[in-house]
Amino acid sequence: MIRSINGFGQYNGLNNSFTNSEWQITVSSRYYSSYKNYFGDEDLTPAKQNQTVNSVFTAEVTVARLLKNGWSLDLTIPYTDGARTSSQEHGGANTKRYTTRATGLGDIRFMARKWLLPPSINERGNIQLGLGLKFATGDYKYQDYFHKNDTTVVLSYVNPSIQLGDGGTGIMSELNAYYFLNSRKTWSVYGNVFYMLNPRDQNGVLFTAGSTAQPPSNPALRGLQYENSVPDVWALRLGMEYNLKNWGFSFGIRDEGVPVHDLLGESNGTRRPGYNLALEPGIIYNQSKFSIFFYLPVFIKHDIKLSVTDEQKSEITNLPVVSPGGSGDYLIFVGAQFRL
Repeated sequence: MIRSINGFGQYNGLNNSFTNSEWQITVSSRYYSSYKNYFGDEDLTPAKQNQTVNSVFTAEVTVARLLKNGWSLDLTIPYTDGARTSSQEHGGANTKRYTTRATGLGDIRFMARKWLLPPSINERGNIQLGLGLKFATGDYKYQDYFHKNDTTVVLSYVNPSIQLGDGGTGIMSELNAYYFLNSRKTWSVYGNVFYMLNPRDQNGVLFTAGSTAQPPSNPALRGLQYENSVPDVWALRLGMEYNLKNWGFSFGIRDEGVPVHDLLGESNGTRRPGYNLALEPGIIYNQSKFSIFFYLPVFIKHDIKLSVTDEQKSEITNLPVVSPGGSGDYLIFVGAQFRL
C-alpha cells in the first residue's frame, strides 16, 4: 500500500546511535508482488486469467550527515520500476492479458532526526524523533499503452498503484526506539512509528485505463470526485533482536497502510484504504564500517476498506459497494549501510 517509501528504520539503528562516523550512505531495496484481491479480510481473488498482478521494485539511496548532540540530516532518492499485468484494464474480462509499466525517479524525501539522549555505547536505550518532507518529484501522470483490442492501442495514465509519485508534498514524522534487556546487550526490543500527512486532496489525474471517461448513468453520482487521491500513509514496527557477535537476528510485527480519512485536508477521490499486518523476521550483519540487512515481512492479515467516494456512492444508491484492493503474501527488503 505504501508507495516508494521503504525502510522505516530498516537501517541499523543501534550503530546509528553509537557510531563516531560523520557520514552514512544506505542503499536499500524493496520488492513486492500483489496478485490477490481483498475486501475487508475476505479473499476475492478471481480466476487466474482475470487476476491483476502488480510487481514493484524500488531502490533507494540515502545520504545521512550525522551532527553533534544526536542530530542527523537524511536525503533519500528513490528509483522505482512498477509493472501491472491484467486483462480487465485492456480488452476486459477473459481477454488477453497485457502489461503497463512506470519507471523512473520517485518522490525525494528529506528528514531531520534527533536522539533524545546523547548517543553513547553505555546507554541501555534511546529514542529518536524525526520530522521531514516528501517532495512531489515522482511523475504522478505517467502514461503507457492500453490494448483495447487486437488493433486498438490507447496511450493513457497507468494505474495509481504503480505511479512513480502521488503529486503531493508530504509532511513526515517518525519515532525510532530501542532498549537492551540485559547487561551483555545481546537482547533488545525495538519500535518504529512512521506517519506522513498529505494535505493535498486529489492530484488531477483521472484513471480510465485508456477508455473515454463517461459520466455515471445515475445523475446523483455525477457530483462525486474520482480523480486520484493523495492519501496519508503510515507504518508501525515492533519486535525483538538478538545480537551474536557480528550478527543480529530480529523478529517482530509490521503494520502499514492508508487511512480512509486524512488527518489534514480532504480525503476525496480514488484511493484504496486499509492495512496489511505482517510477521517480520530479519537478519543484520555488522562490521565497523558497514552493515548488510535483510527483512522478509510475511502478511498474516489484510483489511481493505471503502474510500470516502465509495461510502458516498453507497449512501446515494442505498446499495452496498464492494471495492477490493490488491495485495500479495510478502515483502522483501535488502540493503547495506556504509559508515564513512
